[in-house]
Amino acid sequence: MVTTLNVIAAVLTIGFGLFGFLAPAWTAASLDLAPTNSTMGLSEMRASVGGLFVVTGIAVLWLNNPMAYAMLGVVYAGAALGRFVSVFLDHPPLAKAVTFGGIELVLAIWLIAANINRTP
Repeated sequence: MVTTLNVIAAVLTIGFGLFGFLAPAWTAASLDLAPTNSTMGLSEMRASVGGLFVVTGIAVLWLNNPMAYAMLGVVYAGAALGRFVSVFLDHPPLAKAVTFGGIELVLAIWLIAANINRTP
């Protein structure tokens, strides 16, 4: 059961990343990011929202080690922390921020709790 849920979390990570990697303009619009006169924003979407998550998810599957899955949880914990701090400081659309932050938090809790003390 743990292995199956770990793999699902890693595949979701790759899937989330593919949106940013392959469809950066759509992803930016979904995140309420406005276009500018530069294409640097698309580059950032492909890198930080796309490629980073795609490669991390692939690496976790390749390593197939409980600590790798736990570290993926730490990545999601950082994203959730940033998202929830933003709710208080930046006042983004609450429903969207809480939805994305909730997904990140659930993935973080699962991946860390289920894997931190597991032996390979």
